[in-house]
Amino acid sequence: MRLDPFYLIVDSADWIERLVPLGVRLVQLRIKDRPNVLRSEIRRAKAVCAGHDCRLIVNDYWQLAIEEGCDFVHLGQEDLEDADHDAIRGAGLRLGLSTHDDAELATALAARPDYVALGPVYPTILKQMKWAPQGLERIAGWKRRVGPLPLVAIGGLNVDRLQGVFDAGADSAAVVTDITLNADPEARTREWIERTQQWR
Repeated sequence: MRLDPFYLIVDSADWIERLVPLGVRLVQLRIKDRPNVLRSEIRRAKAVCAGHDCRLIVNDYWQLAIEEGCDFVHLGQEDLEDADHDAIRGAGLRLGLSTHDDAELATALAARPDYVALGPVYPTILKQMKWAPQGLERIAGWKRRVGPLPLVAIGGLNVDRLQGVFDAGADSAAVVTDITLNADPEARTREWIERTQQWR
């Protein structure tokens, strides 16, 4: 399986409606602390992605992803512990997993994921992290260990850091704040699409 090299992560269907039509091919809907809107947000996001040839990944909520007929779910390590792996696979859901250290990578690989994410590569302002920035050398090491599985780099990425991330072995670069906190998110999204074109 191949992942698009530009992996957008947003926290609402509003963002998806705004940015996916620009040419985004891979997006994660990552909603925290708003359980009452999850189902409607997933439905809106799914409709937009279906109309624009974009792969939608639902963060955390694998039960809703199954119920809503989604194709992909992303889980953190804690969510992986509580997830019903048989139900996820039985529903045909593809699975992406977060990793931050050697033990988490071993746990992730044992779950037979469809991709592995490594972060934070650089310092990030998105959330408090107990892990220090991993750096480009860790990407190279992770890629050797995951082999043919797609490797997603995440954390502190911007367009100026893409070359180094892909040269180190990442297959896809995930971005949140470099776009959502930009003064012109649409222009920044177009720049990401253009700058990742060579790795498509």
